[in-house]
Amino acid sequence: MAMRSVMLKHLRVSVNPMLSFQNPRAAAAGGLSQLIRRNFSEEVRGSFLEKSEVTDRVLSVVKNFQKVDPSKVTQNAHFHNDLGLDSLDTVEIVMALEEEFSFEIPDNEADKISTINLAVDFIASHPQAK
Repeated sequence: MAMRSVMLKHLRVSVNPMLSFQNPRAAAAGGLSQLIRRNFSEEVRGSFLEKSEVTDRVLSVVKNFQKVDPSKVTQNAHFHNDLGLDSLDTVEIVMALEEEFSFEIPDNEADKISTINLAVDFIASHPQAK
C-alpha cells in the first residue's frame, strides 16, 4: 500500500474523459502507454552522446597519449598502421577512453577497436557512455 501511494505521488497520467466513460480499462491502458512512451523512451533516446562530441573527445584523448604524434591523428587513423602504436599502447588508449567516457568497454569489444572511427562508432552507440 505504501508503494502504491509513493508511485501515485510521482506518476501523472493524462486520461481522456471521453474514453473513461466508454471503457475505463482502455482509458487506463492508454494513459499508461503514454506514460511509458513519454518517460522511458526519452530516457533511452537521451542517453546517447552526439557523434560529433564523441569524435572530438576521442581525438583529444588520442592526441594527448604520450606515444602519439598529434599531427598524425585524424578521424581515419589506424592505431598501429598510422600512429605506430603496438597492442599494449592500444589497450592503454582504450583504457583512457573508458576513463574519459565513464564506462567499461568489454574485452571482446576492446579487441575490435583498432581505429579512431571504430572507437567513435562504439562509444557513440553505447548508452552508458557519458
